[in-house]
Amino acid sequence: MKIAFIGLGTMGAPMALNLLKAGYAVTVHNRSREKEQPLVDAGAIAAATPQSAAANADIIITCVSDTPDVAAVILEESGVIHGAQSGALVIDMSTISPSVTRSTAARLLEKDIHMLDAPVSGGSEGAQNGTLSIMIGGSAEDVERAIPVLSAMGSTITHVGPIGSGQTTKAINQIIVAGTYWSIAEGMALGLKAGLDMEKVVQAVGSGAAGSWGLTNRSGNMINNEYPLGFRVRLHQKDLEIALAAARELGLPLPMAAYVEQVETGLMAQGYGDEDISAIARTVRQMGAI
Repeated sequence: MKIAFIGLGTMGAPMALNLLKAGYAVTVHNRSREKEQPLVDAGAIAAATPQSAAANADIIITCVSDTPDVAAVILEESGVIHGAQSGALVIDMSTISPSVTRSTAARLLEKDIHMLDAPVSGGSEGAQNGTLSIMIGGSAEDVERAIPVLSAMGSTITHVGPIGSGQTTKAINQIIVAGTYWSIAEGMALGLKAGLDMEKVVQAVGSGAAGSWGLTNRSGNMINNEYPLGFRVRLHQKDLEIALAAARELGLPLPMAAYVEQVETGLMAQGYGDEDISAIARTVRQMGAI
């Protein structure tokens, strides 16, 4: 099976590498062409455009930053739609608007090109280890076709509904992440302000109802006030904007998500947009003079 992989950022590059390790023939393309070289060194073929990457591919995977980027690499000049063969399957693993996902799938289907939306969760660690959680929208037949390929990148693969459902599920994920990280940041701030041994605090609360992936893996960032990249603030802020837009379409208020989105917008204005999203603790620490 021939696979095209378009988008080699923090998530996409290790995901493509895992496909190579699984034995797939992979053609890669990235807007910043220098990012293709490590994948070429690992055995991939580089393509000059999304269109040429898609030519002769059975499955085309896109993993780019935002809704306009997906529209560009799939539908615009030199996009996937102009190179993919009839019967090919596009799997978009970006995090974008559910409504744009549905309209993009409709455009592709006019050319007998099928589409799944399959956004992921698990951070850069999950991408590197092939343990991502993948939430899929699309037809059961297309999902069945995609499972062997997705299994090289993720350990939890869930078909949640028709096209666009994966993106809505990812929006739910990002809302929950926002609340979890914000509450951890407040808890860590209280412990620091009180002068507690925070290693013991995390051990104590992490063994009870407050335990979470975020507490285990990101509380140390918040305690040390250092935020090495796992998932960028600016990308999570973008994801929350998508979630809030989807909620507005349904007439649903999301006050906590809206607040954290504004916190992240403020962090971006201060130059922290490329730090890990646990950097929302900066705002709590600033308010508490910690």
